[in-house]
Amino acid sequence: MNRLFNLDSPIMVFLGKVGDLIWLNVLTMICCIPIVTVGASITALHYVSIKMVRNEEGYLTKNFFKSFRQNFFQATVLWVLMLFILAVAGADFYFLSMMEGTVVEVVKIGLYAVFLFFLCSSIYWFPLLSKFENSLRNIVKNSLLLSIMHFPKTIGILLIHGVFIALYYFFTFRIMPVILLMGISLPAYAASYLFSGIFKKLEPEEEEISQSV
Repeated sequence: MNRLFNLDSPIMVFLGKVGDLIWLNVLTMICCIPIVTVGASITALHYVSIKMVRNEEGYLTKNFFKSFRQNFFQATVLWVLMLFILAVAGADFYFLSMMEGTVVEVVKIGLYAVFLFFLCSSIYWFPLLSKFENSLRNIVKNSLLLSIMHFPKTIGILLIHGVFIALYYFFTFRIMPVILLMGISLPAYAASYLFSGIFKKLEPEEEEISQSV
């Protein structure tokens, strides 16, 4: 019985992870409230969740706000850019929905393809920013390259978020406690298993570049 409550036991490790995810969810939700800080909050969320996947979390709150402060400007610019693209895409879909014809249908298909392409690339923006120092231009460019090079994992990441969004949409009231406690941190943590593997391959190159400068 005593072994069950040992700090290194599987049960205690699991409960520790759950507690960390709940606190990470709280921090992210609070820091997203001003809206303009959503980008920095999501970046910090991924910074901590990737560390959790690698068992390197350390002081969760300290790591969260460290990333929040360091990446605030770039994350905010990326967030504004994302909102702008989503607004333009939303307006395009809205106006096309009021039109009919073969040409319109072809344009819709093309727009859906471009939007999917954007989703595949943009899901890397904030995780990539959280892990590597780079210019905004290179973050966007590298995100596009990574989404293509690791296309199966990219689809996997999209599916993880898609499944959680579907669950939240169809079973909102039934799983409300889960949404409030881990609605943001849990999918980010699940996706971090894929992000961690992708970024791991880039880290030796990053270290070599840093040493040669």
